[in-house]
Amino acid sequence: MSMTSDNDLIGTWKLKTYIVEIQSTGQKIYPMGLHPQGYAIFTANGRVMFALTGEGRLPAKTDAEMANLHKTIVSYTGPYRIEGDQWVTSVEVAWNPEWVGTEQRRHFQIHGNEMLVTTTWRVMPNWQEWGMQRSILNFEKVQ
Repeated sequence: MSMTSDNDLIGTWKLKTYIVEIQSTGQKIYPMGLHPQGYAIFTANGRVMFALTGEGRLPAKTDAEMANLHKTIVSYTGPYRIEGDQWVTSVEVAWNPEWVGTEQRRHFQIHGNEMLVTTTWRVMPNWQEWGMQRSILNFEKVQ
């Protein structure tokens, strides 16, 4: 394990892939499509902000379509700290109110301008029907 400093994380990271692994089956799926969009921004004063969306989102015309858009967005912010190969975000604002006031822990590895991020095993609010799962994301540093 290589140690990563705060300075390696600071900057703007563009989302390249978003994969979900289902614990019970080992199946890996792309719930945000093959070309998701979004950014993670880590500031020098210790705040992180995520805005991640699925591929091909369209404006909703009905309540059902509006509810379905919830499955293709993840957005939250708060102060973060580094603990070894993880960052821990104390969530202050989130697309899902259940996350507000929680700590979200992410494992990460940085190689050059690429960052691989793996969440802990959990039931993700967007895809509860899949049970325990983890997200595997790849980012590219753009600033």
